Amino acid sequence: MKVSIGSKIVEGPYGGGNLFVKNLALYLNRTGNSVVYDLEDKDIDIVLIINPLKHSESATFNHLDALYYSKFINTNAIIIQRVNECDERKNTNNVNSQIIYANQFVDFTVYVSKWMSDLFQEKGLNTEYSKVILSGSDINIFNQNQKEYWNKKSIFRIVSHHWSQNWMKGFDTYKFIDDLLEKPEWSNRISFTYIGNLPKNFLFSNTEVLKPLSGSDLANQLKSFHGYVTGSINEPSGNHHIEAMQCGLPVFYINSGGIPEYCKENGLVFENENLESQLDIFINNYQEYVNNLKTYNNDSDRMSKEFLDLFMYLIDNKKHIISRRSNINSIKVYYLNRKSKMSQYIYKLVSIFKNELSSFKKRF
Repeated sequence: MKVSIGSKIVEGPYGGGNLFVKNLALYLNRTGNSVVYDLEDKDIDIVLIINPLKHSESATFNHLDALYYSKFINTNAIIIQRVNECDERKNTNNVNSQIIYANQFVDFTVYVSKWMSDLFQEKGLNTEYSKVILSGSDINIFNQNQKEYWNKKSIFRIVSHHWSQNWMKGFDTYKFIDDLLEKPEWSNRISFTYIGNLPKNFLFSNTEVLKPLSGSDLANQLKSFHGYVTGSINEPSGNHHIEAMQCGLPVFYINSGGIPEYCKENGLVFENENLESQLDIFINNYQEYVNNLKTYNNDSDRMSKEFLDLFMYLIDNKKHIISRRSNINSIKVYYLNRKSKMSQYIYKLVSIFKNELSSFKKRF
């Protein structure tokens, strides 16, 4: 089959969404399928929308482009939207409405966590034709080969890493740990290292900070630590804690967003209010979590196989899927010359749906 993924790939440290595209594309190519990143070909089987948001730096097409393709280029193409973003994640106010509006034009939706699926269902989105597929990282890079385990005698080395410098990535938690290191009872017991970007004008006092890393450089660095902490708030999925677990690090994770779905039984949950007492329990139960991680298999191959199985199922049932496309998705649109520039047909499509979008936003 031919799959079009609506995002370009950025090399080096960038973010979890970029890694998802890279890992899925590698798996699809390895299993005999072909991958493109635009809608130029006329024989695309699956159109995967990664980011329908306006002004996205990485998106190569959005829901309007996919709609045009399914109307005038290839009516048999199945449109899928992967939802890995929300307003709750970074305290914005225009993301949910764009995702919900774009969802009217797709045939199937993939959520990165049940928390994410439940969130949009509560906001009125029909989740009948949807599925939760948990994310995973590249097992060829993030694995437990040559992992350094804690001997229970040395300082317990804790680490966290993020590409984003958004405060909601957990910097209140990381600052709390940094402050704990002012106390001898903790500074003689643990160390804390942060890998990645920091919020503007934010500095640690007792924490080692390393530049953003990716790939094998990041994996090798993670393996030198004993435990991992994530305080990320309302994280739909995230890649940081997955990379850590695949490298054999138990995770000390905050009870927020979709992260608990990924980390349960492989670490300990906390709230900022009980962080200090829970951290003590986390360290004391280190070996139990390490033993559980020996069989951890939530990697990118598992994730990508679930996507491939879904693609094949949808293709096998394309007649039924196409027949139930929504009224808005099947609304009569202007016939546009296929040779016209993309900006021209997007402009016309936007004008068609302008009234629907305006009324829709009033409800949310």
